[in-house]
Amino acid sequence: MKPNVSDSLPVYDSFKQRSLAISEIWDAYRYRDAIFQLTRRDIITRYKRSVLGVAWTMLNPLGMMLILVIVFSNIFETGSTYAAYILSGLLVWNFFSQTTNAIVNSLRAGAELIRKIYIPQSVFGISAILTGLVNFVFSLIPLLLVMLGTGVRFTWALLFTPISVILLALFSLGFGLTLATIGVFFPDVTEMYQIILVAWMYLTPIIYPETIFPERIRLVIANFNPMYSFVKIFRATTYLGRLPTLEEFVPAFAVSLAMLVFGWWLFTQKAGEFAYRL
Repeated sequence: MKPNVSDSLPVYDSFKQRSLAISEIWDAYRYRDAIFQLTRRDIITRYKRSVLGVAWTMLNPLGMMLILVIVFSNIFETGSTYAAYILSGLLVWNFFSQTTNAIVNSLRAGAELIRKIYIPQSVFGISAILTGLVNFVFSLIPLLLVMLGTGVRFTWALLFTPISVILLALFSLGFGLTLATIGVFFPDVTEMYQIILVAWMYLTPIIYPETIFPERIRLVIANFNPMYSFVKIFRATTYLGRLPTLEEFVPAFAVSLAMLVFGWWLFTQKAGEFAYRL
C-alpha cells in the first residue's frame, strides 16, 4: 500500500499557532542584535554632533531645575533640599515623555525598513526604551551631586532605585506602544499628545509638593494619574532615603504591568497593518 502523499505534508492548524503577542516576544528576542544596533545608533547619533556630548544629558535637567527653583522656591516656601526634590521628579518625567515620543518617532523612521524586509516592529520601541535608560543613568549623576550639595542623606534605599526605574520603563514601553498604534491610524493624536504632556506634567507633583492639595484632591491624583506612583517610589529611594511602602509600590507595579500587557497586545494585533499606513 502506497503512503498517502498528503500525510507527509505539514498541516496548518490556526488553533495551534502562538498568539501574535507571544510570537512578537519570540521575534524580538531573535532580533536582539538589531535592538542593540538600533540603540547604539540612537546614542551615537544623539551625541556625535553635540559639542557637549554626553554632558548635555546631565546639564539639560540641571538647567531646567535651576529655572524652576528660582521661580517656585519662594512660592511654595520649600527648604534647602527643594532642588533635589524637583530634579528627582524631573528625571522621572523626562524619561517618560522622551521615550514615549521616541517610540512613536522611531516607528515612523523605520517605515521604509519595515516595507522592505521583515523585522518585528517592537524592536523600535524596545530600542527607544534602552536608549532612554542609558541617558537616565547619565542623568543620575547630577541628581546625586545635587543631593550631596543640598544635604540629602544617602541611605541603603538607593539600591532599590533600579526597581523603580524598571517599573517606569515597562510602563513607558506599554504606553508608547499604545500611543504609536493609535498614531498610525489617527496621526493627529500624536500632535495632541504634546499638549497633553504639558497638562499631565503640571497635574503631577514634580514642581510642587503634593501637600498643597486637600486630601480628596490628592486621592484623585493618586488614583487617576499613574505617573504620580512612579514619581513617588523614585523619590522615596532617592530624595526621602527610604524604601517605598506597599501602598506606594503595589499601584506602581500593577499599573506598569497592566500598561505593558495592554500596549504590547494592542501593538501586536495591529502591527501587520503598519507597513500600509506609515
